[in-house]
Amino acid sequence: MIEWLFLLVLVVCCAIGFGLILQGFLGYKSIGYSVLAMGLIELGLLVQTATATGMVIAGQLASISTLEFFGYLIVALLVPLGGTLFALAEKSRWSLVILGFSALTVAVMQLRMWQIWTGSPYFS
Repeated sequence: MIEWLFLLVLVVCCAIGFGLILQGFLGYKSIGYSVLAMGLIELGLLVQTATATGMVIAGQLASISTLEFFGYLIVALLVPLGGTLFALAEKSRWSLVILGFSALTVAVMQLRMWQIWTGSPYFS
């Protein structure tokens, strides 16, 4: 797992997550731009998946469990998709809150993936 890519995805997830939750609580209802924001998170996760797969093929393994790392990565790929589908079905101000919490869930999963890959917490 590359540190700058991990940090980029983490910061983007936190910024989008807190921004969408705030907009949802303020009563905004437009979800068009928020779906694009979730697509940006998904793109970052896809790049991370390709990078991690390449690193494992090259012989580098996670410190704790490579299988567990990829389990987290696959679930992290599904969280923005599930949140987006639910938000498109809901179409109220709460859809933004749901998307925001989906983004923050991915951020927490990023921190756990870092722990699994390196064997130590990023923030100690």
